[in-house]
Amino acid sequence: SYLCYNLFTMTDTIETPNTPAPAADIKAEAPTPVPLTPEELAAQKQMRTRLIILAIVLVVILGLIVVAVLALVNAGVGTTAMVRDIFIIFMALMMILLSGALVVLIIQLAILINLLQNEIKPILHSTNETVNTLKGTTVFLSNNLVQPVLKLNEYLAGLKKLLDLLKIGR
Repeated sequence: SYLCYNLFTMTDTIETPNTPAPAADIKAEAPTPVPLTPEELAAQKQMRTRLIILAIVLVVILGLIVVAVLALVNAGVGTTAMVRDIFIIFMALMMILLSGALVVLIIQLAILINLLQNEIKPILHSTNETVNTLKGTTVFLSNNLVQPVLKLNEYLAGLKKLLDLLKIGR
């Protein structure tokens, strides 16, 4: 309804919605108008024109339906029966069309389920195995490469400190 209100009022500004005040004693400020660019104004006018045309078309269609129903009421029994039969045939064709669309939808859903089960699930399983292998590799490298180097650095630092305390090498 806010969009429709803006379309029909066609102001040159857009109002920002009010934000509620955090406390009861503080009043909400009035929205500040923001000027529209020429492109936005043109798009707004085009949208308004489309909306008016759509409303006119819908009113004309509704009027034609009312006129057709009144004409059928005043027409003879043969004409009404013929229109009824044509309408029944039209409804049957629509039912066939909708049934076909439903079959296509069910087939597409089956294809999607098949894709998820037979292609996406194995990819996720393979990715999980790769992550677990990478985790094991990092643990192995940490235990067999990084920790011994750190221990060697600790011993060398301790030995250096010991030599500094004993003043050997100065």
